[in-house]
Amino acid sequence: MRSTPHKALAASAFAIAALVASALPATSAAAAPAACTPAQVVANGGFESGTSPWSQSQTGVITNRAGQSAHGGTYFAWLNGVGSTHTDTLTQSVTIPAGCATASLSFWLHTGTAETTTSTKYDKLTAKIGTTTLATYSNLDKNTGYAQKTFDVSAFAGQTVNLAFTGTEDSSLQTSFVVDDVTLSTSGTTTPPADSTRTPAAPGYTVSLSSNASGTVWNGHESASFTNASAAPLSEVYLRLWDNYHGTCAAMPVVVTNVTGGAAGALSVGCTALKIDLPAPLTQGQSATIGFDLGITVPDGADRFGHDGAFSFIGNALPVLAVRDGAGWHLDPYTNNGESFYSLASDFSVALDHPSTLLVPATGASVDTPGTSGRTVTTATASKVRDFAWAAGPFAKISGTSASGTPVNVYSVSGISAADSQSMLTTAKSAVDAHSARFGAYPYGELDAVIDNNFWFGGMEYPGFVLDLVSTTALTHEIAHQWWYGIVGDDQYTSPWLDEAFTDYATDLAQNKTGASCWNSVSWASSAEKITNPMAYWDTHSSRYSTVIYGYGKCALHDLRRVLGDTVMAKLLKDYATSHWYGVSTTAEFKAAAQAATTTDLTSFWTQHRIEG
Repeated sequence: MRSTPHKALAASAFAIAALVASALPATSAAAAPAACTPAQVVANGGFESGTSPWSQSQTGVITNRAGQSAHGGTYFAWLNGVGSTHTDTLTQSVTIPAGCATASLSFWLHTGTAETTTSTKYDKLTAKIGTTTLATYSNLDKNTGYAQKTFDVSAFAGQTVNLAFTGTEDSSLQTSFVVDDVTLSTSGTTTPPADSTRTPAAPGYTVSLSSNASGTVWNGHESASFTNASAAPLSEVYLRLWDNYHGTCAAMPVVVTNVTGGAAGALSVGCTALKIDLPAPLTQGQSATIGFDLGITVPDGADRFGHDGAFSFIGNALPVLAVRDGAGWHLDPYTNNGESFYSLASDFSVALDHPSTLLVPATGASVDTPGTSGRTVTTATASKVRDFAWAAGPFAKISGTSASGTPVNVYSVSGISAADSQSMLTTAKSAVDAHSARFGAYPYGELDAVIDNNFWFGGMEYPGFVLDLVSTTALTHEIAHQWWYGIVGDDQYTSPWLDEAFTDYATDLAQNKTGASCWNSVSWASSAEKITNPMAYWDTHSSRYSTVIYGYGKCALHDLRRVLGDTVMAKLLKDYATSHWYGVSTTAEFKAAAQAATTTDLTSFWTQHRIEG
């Protein structure tokens, strides 16, 4: 994803105060580490089941009365809004399981106020866990809708603590703090499997979906086959239902039912992870297949999962298998600030039955065949890709072929001029050839670019398929992601710099930029700020994400090129891509490859550039 001013504005709405972490309680040296069962530990977080187990300072804090509205469902928690000296509290005791590597607290907050000041915090809402204040909001944080607030509370694993919201008002002019859809999701484990092999391996997905007339609702069936590559038995798998972030657990945009080949367990991590217990553990080399019925409802909005009028964009909607490695299951929460996605190279065969009036660009090579009256079946096949995305709408389509032979299609929404579409086609053809020459030939057959100037996020990458604004730089960036994320994979939640910094560096090279002024006005926010920080850090420091990951990250790679020399750096990246083709990159592996390319000790380089791992 490319950060743009649109994204920066949106991200600022989600900016939150940093968590003041508490130390974990001491444990006995002889005690075995506890395993983590991923769970959502807040009960009745949407307030739809009465008041229990919440404690409210007075009747009516949890309510559905007129004057405010819920984020999801009907009920919500309305603190304050009285207009005189007043305090409201809302608390629940929660137990965060021991052994969980990740614990993430999230809630949605709307602040409405009659205060007119732009500088004084008269009325306040404090969110706390245990004795730690997570954040304090005030009348200055007024907004027209809800904003999601997310905190890493992993430091409280193994503890039972109170989750508390306290609202206070002064003597005049009301401020209403409205809280809804509170979750505290745990995932991961400090007890790794027997080895660090990534599994389930060699996933293969077969999907058949049929849409409604507008392409906003899709129903059908999906199956997933896989093999256990690890020496540790595989007794369960997890499906990532990423786009449930865009709804609520009570109204999920992605619904899985009628599971076969395993038993569906609990949804967790904000209903974005579904556990499926296998009938018997798979030993190393054994394979299995699960199947399920699938329903997808595309929400309103020009988003990577959303519809802009008649045009639907359907990214991350197909459930994919989570990865288990030496750190355990990767069940990280969705982030709207960047990407959370971590998946292994997979094969997809996807049949999309839709009205013939809609064009359906998709990941992979597509073939259209007649369906029932007035309908078309677009069958897309893709090999060794990490995800699958598609769009549906009455797009204007133009096509061409790059100089090296890659077919390129540009699909534009209404309002994009023919000249802009042609410009994007020219850019796409040039970019795919430039990146191919540097990192290895583009392997995915055709490349589809879907253009809409209403995308708030700027651009988004999927294998063989990108969403973008009319922007030469942004499109060059998203196409570079075909190598840095698509071909050379990474854990985007844990190591976002491995795709975003490398992609921005590749974009500079394609545009003949040397990074000569990269470090102008550089300023690190704190000693904790690192290029290699995970999304858990950037979601609590969202205003710094683009600056450090994109800006400082690519500048560090320009600096590395100056240390190694242009020729050595070019060979390093091409060889590194080749050795990780359809695999997964880590920071440690890249650092080792860079060190092997030079006799210069790079230890101080990594320290200076805050690249750890």
